[in-house]
Amino acid sequence: MLDTARKVLQIEADAIIALSQRLDDHFVAAVEMILSCQGRVVITGMGKSGLICQKIAATMSSTGTPTFFLHPAEGIHGDLGMIMKGDVVIAVSNSGNTEEIVRILPVIKRMGLPLIAMTGQSNSALARAADVFLNIAVREEACPLGLAPTASTTVTLAMGDALAVALLERRGFREEDFALFHPGGTLGKKLLLKVEDLMHVGNDVPLATSATPLKEALFEITTKKLGVTGVLNQAGDLVGVFTDGDLRRIMAKGGDVLSLSLGEVMSHNPKRILRSSLAAKAVQKMEEFSITSLFVFDSDDSSVPVGIIHLHDLLKAGVV
Repeated sequence: MLDTARKVLQIEADAIIALSQRLDDHFVAAVEMILSCQGRVVITGMGKSGLICQKIAATMSSTGTPTFFLHPAEGIHGDLGMIMKGDVVIAVSNSGNTEEIVRILPVIKRMGLPLIAMTGQSNSALARAADVFLNIAVREEACPLGLAPTASTTVTLAMGDALAVALLERRGFREEDFALFHPGGTLGKKLLLKVEDLMHVGNDVPLATSATPLKEALFEITTKKLGVTGVLNQAGDLVGVFTDGDLRRIMAKGGDVLSLSLGEVMSHNPKRILRSSLAAKAVQKMEEFSITSLFVFDSDDSSVPVGIIHLHDLLKAGVV
């Protein structure tokens, strides 16, 4: 079984390497054709090719090239109405003579739409009708019977990925653009959510003055449930922090620590972050300094906190 699996993977790997070696100006022409498209990319294919087309359409759409899948059999029964002037069509057929594909070619040509053919047969009806021919031929299928599409579908998928990534780079597509199309995913949350979207504000921010007795400060830490309080001077500037971890450390030393003021036990130079920063940056800073919260400010030169963000907020939002 392992020998069979390794043989399958080797055949498919060799097919992709062969594909990369024969890429030429036809690929460049296909990319330029799609870039100049005023409408959408329509990709169509039957059977296993159709399933691969759906994945290619999803990849292109999520990387800045509006693309949808058209089932060719449904197309000849009315769905060709989905195609509009200005669209570009990518038709996929390993043989290049799939009946349903061949039957929609005259309509594509009558509408004057650019046609990119992905096929393994250069003399097929599809290849002859195309404005650009992308050769997805394979030397052999991984299926020992030579019947089930295996290496051919792998190569088709790889060609689709190559097109999508080439288009992505030419469009200058950025991580932020990708995140806009994936707001529910982890990447989207990392690239879209800002500190101000998650921070605690107003009365939910734990704050006390440097003159506050530790005993009273513990009440602030407990009621706000963040395990920390910021320490302010008389002008309202943040000058320190005191955490429940700090409390455990000074309690271990013994003595009447509860009568001390926050100014005597606080940690100086509290770590800070701007409200406009990405929430992911807050995670990085917390990891860097092994802390679980950051006080939030409006600007770099501001010393008055406007909020606080805690690791639990980031976890709950799915940023971590």
